[in-house]
Amino acid sequence: MNTPQSTRAPRAAQAIAGARRARQRTAFIRVVAAQLDQIAPGTVRVRTVPVTRDGRRRTYVVLDAVNGPAVADRDAHRAALGLLQRAFPLADWSRPRVYDARTGVLAVDAPTPPAALAEGADQ
Repeated sequence: MNTPQSTRAPRAAQAIAGARRARQRTAFIRVVAAQLDQIAPGTVRVRTVPVTRDGRRRTYVVLDAVNGPAVADRDAHRAALGLLQRAFPLADWSRPRVYDARTGVLAVDAPTPPAALAEGADQ
């Protein structure tokens, strides 16, 4: 005999699960931002650019503060890259990336031409 069984989760359970994921995401963003601030105080954005020089692969890292570049040494740049690589292990680091510590978003950093060059190409 068939007994009716609900296959959908109640909306309240979905809301609780969604709120839990949001809290975990917010905590993750805070932890990464705090660690970046310890590495180089004031860092809000990290840009990475993979390059090949003299046959060796390297990754250039730029740490940005709110009002320009963050004051950091080579070890700080290396530590910031290591932090992001551990935080996002599935990311493709062979492409330029930008991480915004305020939003927690790691995105592909596609180069864009200046507006004057972009307008000149259309003519």
